[in-house]
This record gives sequence, C-alpha cells and structure tokens, in this order.
Amino acid sequence: MRFDRSSGVFCHVTSLPGPHGIGDLGGGAHEFIEFLGRAEIDHWQICPLGPTTDVTGNSPYQSPSAFAGNPLLIDLTGLVEDGLLDESDLEPVPDFSPDRVEYPAVREFKTSRLRTAFERFAAAEGSSAEFETFREREPWLADYALFRALSTARPEDTWIDWPEAIRTRDPDALASAREEHAEEIRYHEFLQWIFDRQWRDLRETAAEHGVSIVGDVPIYVSLDSADVWANPAAFALDEGNRPTAVAGVPPNAGDDGQRWGNPVYDWERLAERGYDWWIARFRRLFDLADVARLDHFLGFIRYWAIPATATSAADGEWRAGPGRELFELVEAELGDAPFIVEDLGFEEPEMDELAFEFGFPGMRVPQYADWCAAGNEYQPMHYPEGVVGYTSTHDTNTWVGYYQGLDAEQRDCLQYNLGVDGETAIEWEIIDAVWASEAIIAMTTMQDLLGLDGGARFNEPGTLEGNWEWRVRREAFSTELADRLADLALYHIR
Repeated sequence: MRFDRSSGVFCHVTSLPGPHGIGDLGGGAHEFIEFLGRAEIDHWQICPLGPTTDVTGNSPYQSPSAFAGNPLLIDLTGLVEDGLLDESDLEPVPDFSPDRVEYPAVREFKTSRLRTAFERFAAAEGSSAEFETFREREPWLADYALFRALSTARPEDTWIDWPEAIRTRDPDALASAREEHAEEIRYHEFLQWIFDRQWRDLRETAAEHGVSIVGDVPIYVSLDSADVWANPAAFALDEGNRPTAVAGVPPNAGDDGQRWGNPVYDWERLAERGYDWWIARFRRLFDLADVARLDHFLGFIRYWAIPATATSAADGEWRAGPGRELFELVEAELGDAPFIVEDLGFEEPEMDELAFEFGFPGMRVPQYADWCAAGNEYQPMHYPEGVVGYTSTHDTNTWVGYYQGLDAEQRDCLQYNLGVDGETAIEWEIIDAVWASEAIIAMTTMQDLLGLDGGARFNEPGTLEGNWEWRVRREAFSTELADRLADLALYHIR
C-alpha cells in the first residue's frame, strides 16, 4: 500500500466560501484547511483545477486545458494585497448567493477585475523576474496562452473550425498569430502566474496543517482544448487534425451506451514517444497535488473507441490501452506515484491486477450497494484494506438524498446492516461505518458532514444545468464539527 490509514473530505475549491460569488484561493480556502487540520483530517480531495466554460456547463471535467489553472479561482483580495488592484476596484460587489455559484455573473465580475490587474502590471512593470521564471518553467504555457488568445478572437468557433494553417499548426502561421495576439497571450500567461502563486501559497498552508491535496485526472480531455490542438500526435486525429475516433462506453442491457465525444489517444504513437504527453501531464499534476485520483481507470487497460462520424455508441469497438507499460514509465520518470483509481462499475480482472500490482487503491461507494445482499462489496463492513471508502462522491447524490430515495426494503436492510433504527442522523451512521471499515482511506463530502439532502448535490452526470454550483458557508467550519471528526479519527484511524 502506498498510503497509511487516513481520512479525507471532498470539497471542490468553487464550493468554498468567498466574497466574490465563488470559492477561490483566498481566505475561505485557508480557513477550510485550518478546519481540516483541527478535525485531524489527512486529505482534501478536489475536482480538476482547470479553466471552465459556460458552453460545457462549467464542468471541471471538460476544460480547455489539463495543465492550466482556473482564473475564476484567483483571489481578488490577494491582488489588492499585491498592489495590482485597489479596494475601490472591487466595488460594488454584486449580491452574489453564498450558497450557489452564479457562473455568468461571477465570470463578468471577476474577468473585468483580472483585466484591470493585468493592465496595472503591464503599465507598472511589464514583467518581473518571477513572472519570466514561471514562463520559462512551464512548457505548456505558450501554447495554452496562444490557444486562449485565438479562442477569444473567434468566440463562435472551436479550434476545429479555425483556418487550416492555424488548425494544423503551420509554423509561419503560429509565429504570425503570436505577434498579432501578443498582448492577449501575455494576459493569459499573467493569469496562470497569479494562479500558480496563490495555489502554491495554499499548498504551503495545507502542508503546515498536515493536509495532503488529492487532485483529479480525467482520463480524457475536451476536444476543444489546448491539449488536443497543441499535441495532435498524442491523439487519434486525421491529417487535418480532426478526430477519427471518440471515447464512450458500450451499450449494456437496458441502455444505449454513451458517446462522450472526447478524442481518444493514439497509444501506439505515444508509446513510441515514451508517453511524453502523459509524463508531462502527471508531472504537472504532482506539482499541484500530493495524490491523484485516476478517473475511468479501465481506459488504461481497454477503451471503447467510437468512429467520429458515428452517432451511436454501439458502433464502437474495444481497443487495448497501455496498461502496465505506462505506469512503469511514470514511476521511472517521477518516482513513487500515489494514485487512487476509479474502478467502479466494470468487472475487469486485468484492471484489478494492475491496481493491485502497483498498490493503487480502488474506490468503494456505499450508494452502489445492494443492502439486502449478504457480503455485497459496496457495504462498508465488507471493504478490503486496499480501497478508498467514500460516503458519496461528486457524481452521486448526497448520502441523505440517497437514503431518502431508497425503497422500503433497501432502507430496512441498510438499517439492519448498519445497526441503526433510522431515528439518529443517518449521515453520521454511514460516516462512522466508512471510518470503521478496513478501507485504507475513509472519505466523505462536506455535504454529508452537514447532513444535506439532494438539493446540495454537486453534479448529476448526463445533465448540464445546475451542476458544480453548491457552496458551503464559513460557519460550517465549526469547532463542534471539527471535534466530532477528530474523535472519529482517534477512535478509528490513529
């Protein structure tokens, strides 16, 4: 095992308290980490940190970059402290909801202030040694900033619709674009520098309180991303840099499968290149986080590839992924890799064997349990040591919302298995059960700690509206709650 017995809380950065309509890297995040420290919590799990867009419903899993940080998470108060904004620049603050992120209003408010900060920086210094060091240190930055500048200039198009010379990365066309959009490019480099500074400061606070950060790696990236445009050799694209196949899952009994639309990887060509794009991605990830959750781990073993021209998932085929070879190279390049793998919903011995061989714990979520089936693997009392036990995830209902939706038979079986009568707070019964299990890491969500119902669900897969919006208020980080978690750690973890 690559982990000690420990516990964690999931709460994405956008969900944290903050004065400008969205959780950010400022005071609310630092207070949350201090709360985790008081609560004897070892891990803070988050969603991917990349930029989000309105057109994708602000999903952090459909970002224009797997390397960049989300400018909406930049703490504007920190820019006042840096002298790049005045207090008056932040006024008036709209009447933002403390409970939900209103993305269009937040984006409008924050973007105008970020532009002002950049203009001040450009007028006062134009550059700095720290900024230039950052630009030289991050090899992904130049292409990302150019991609965002070109996207800003053509907001109605994806890069697939750009002129051929730019779409296929003709060197002369790229040089001309860099010259034409120089100021906009520098603006996006500036945003990434500020994000990087604030994130590193937050990570220092986490380290001081003994909290590790669990990042997230979606196996696939968005088609309309700097990743695909700037690295066509890593993906299954044709000569015009358009996808030949996209990702999804095959039909099962009772469903039509799913066509996700993300381009699949050209694993053979990546192998020839020493998996260079993936090594760079993991290197960047472990520069930002201590642990990484690998989403859809099955895709590294085998993946469902659907012809790009097909509309049905049934038209796809299974193809072989890189398997062991990739992770052997990751360890050779980066050292011991602390991965958690998302292995839910698929029976695949080769996937289980690979995770076991490398010591990557899988996931168990009790909301997938059949509570009336003896020995069901998703019941906490049957978790083996080599897993991470969750009460809920970012993609499930809250525990209370799930419990309220159970039929009478499943609810009775659940109560029997947990040894409860339904009169006590059901969220704490499952938290206690997961903490008492054999799972190497016990994980819950902030919503479950607060006993919130389905109205606080963070994401419902397959829908675009109302996701990624939930926020927690500062008063939730109470001494009483911290003490209760610390007692659980003392009893079950330490």
